[in-house]
Amino acid sequence: MELVAGSYEQVLFGFAVHPEPKASGDRQKWTPVADFTHHAHTASLSAVATNSRFVVTGSKDETIHIYDMKKKIDHGALVHHNGTITCLKFHGNRHLISGAEDGLICVWDAKKWECLKSIKAHKGHVTFLSIHPSGKLALSVGTDKTLRTWNLVEGRSAFIKNIKQNAHIVEWSPRGEKYIVVVLNKIDVYHLDTASVSGTITNEKRVSSVTFLSESVLAVAGDEEIVRFFDTDSLMCLCEFKAHENRVKDMFSFEIPEHHIIVTASNDGFIKMWKLKQDKDVPPSLLCEVNTNARLTCLGVWLDSVTDTKESLPPTAELSPVSKEEQPKSNKKESSNAVQEEARQSKPNMKKCGLTGVSKKPTKGSGLVSAKKRKMGEMLEKKKRKKKI
Repeated sequence: MELVAGSYEQVLFGFAVHPEPKASGDRQKWTPVADFTHHAHTASLSAVATNSRFVVTGSKDETIHIYDMKKKIDHGALVHHNGTITCLKFHGNRHLISGAEDGLICVWDAKKWECLKSIKAHKGHVTFLSIHPSGKLALSVGTDKTLRTWNLVEGRSAFIKNIKQNAHIVEWSPRGEKYIVVVLNKIDVYHLDTASVSGTITNEKRVSSVTFLSESVLAVAGDEEIVRFFDTDSLMCLCEFKAHENRVKDMFSFEIPEHHIIVTASNDGFIKMWKLKQDKDVPPSLLCEVNTNARLTCLGVWLDSVTDTKESLPPTAELSPVSKEEQPKSNKKESSNAVQEEARQSKPNMKKCGLTGVSKKPTKGSGLVSAKKRKMGEMLEKKKRKKKI
């Protein structure tokens, strides 16, 4: 197990966490040990994602860097986007989906690191995206005040919902029966069967991060040191606890045998691991903490034992080109059942195996760029600038 966190200082931190053998009657100790620091980006880190082999990071320098966690080496960079990378999501070990301020959502082959699909998703920035547990649907929000549903099987837009405000977070629940959309300090809860708001949770401060602890319990962190657990059915606050000395920037929750864990990262430089209680009305207990002495921006957990069962996109999925004309203009009547229908009916085309509308030869900027090539390119650019001056 490895805690990975990005920072304003352009550095990625890695801490290996080892639970020590539990003596009879004693509390089990968890010890984070510094494993690596990596300074590959030229601007602050904005997103991090993990699968069972790789950690990927996005930055304001418009690149995505790949780290091989088995070999502990820099695996190269992806340079397709022209804008800050705002979100990175793995689905299993076969696909990575990225979103950026250029309005694009890109689907990447996580084996060959080629761009399989590039979709002009939003008229403004893509601020966040979330993949349905089935791998067939994705939701995205952007600065064009829309919530968009994507059919990942067919590589097309399913429908567009105008939400009148710029949302900055969207997240599916673990079973995909509901999803939440965050605007400032308001969290709208949507149910898949109606695709309409069933209730709204109001946090004290602007929401910075959310993570589902179960199908009905949501952990919420804002621009403050407190983390709150909310019931998404009753909309009530179950409990709250002071997690840090400064605002919490990101959270991540996961389950391992005998433990349900939530990890928090803050501007105060600390990464903390908390053990969740069976009863979510009770605040979690601190397992361990580590001080990076940096202003943290994003967080991930690399689990060596993760498998890609039930996680990868359908193997026969077709990702066909999406044009602006193909994106349907939805109205309220149509959109109420659209997400539900897409989830039920979007099945992979069994006649054709592979990806259509994708050139075998990667287009310029769509493939992997090694660290050496990137540095050489940067040096040549500097020389050209000097000559012009």
